[in-house]
Amino acid sequence: MIRFFIVSLLCLILGNTSSSIEENLNFDIIHKGKIVGSLKATKTTKHSKTYYQSSTTITTRILKDIRVNYKYDVIFSDDLLESSTVNISINEKSHAETHTQKNGTDYDVIKNNTNKDTLKEAIHYATVQLYFEEPKNISQCYSEQDASFNTIKPLGNHTYKKVNLKGKENIYYYKKGALKKATIDGGLIKFEIIATHE
Repeated sequence: MIRFFIVSLLCLILGNTSSSIEENLNFDIIHKGKIVGSLKATKTTKHSKTYYQSSTTITTRILKDIRVNYKYDVIFSDDLLESSTVNISINEKSHAETHTQKNGTDYDVIKNNTNKDTLKEAIHYATVQLYFEEPKNISQCYSEQDASFNTIKPLGNHTYKKVNLKGKENIYYYKKGALKKATIDGGLIKFEIIATHE
């Protein structure tokens, strides 16, 4: 009876420790020296899968008041992208949606529920991961938003430049492997993200 109790207790403890590991990050969004929004990113590892979620809200004025929301849901399985969904809304109205889904060795990409494309290249690293880990020895990352591959160039001193197909550049600054700040060309708006201690 005691042996059964000890085995059950060990299974419960080991089961809980291996069930999931969660990491949460928070960033302030700065535009022209003012905080205009926030970014929250979550990484959850459960067995062989890693789930990434990020939510960005920006409220500012460009000719008129605008509120932009970026939502990312990304799943990796055994270090390969399994699926990603990006939703962007402006003033609570859908602006763009991109869905990438692994299909055998390829990926099906659907943009705005209409255009379907197929990617043949394996995806080992995606943009959302830049929030969580310094891209050492990484030369490209998959843009879940644009469904394209961006170039990553090390600039030295734990700083990296990401360049998309349109030539827009983002700069990421790391300290001890953690992202401290980044300058982002978001298309509609250019801004900085700065890590907070929440």
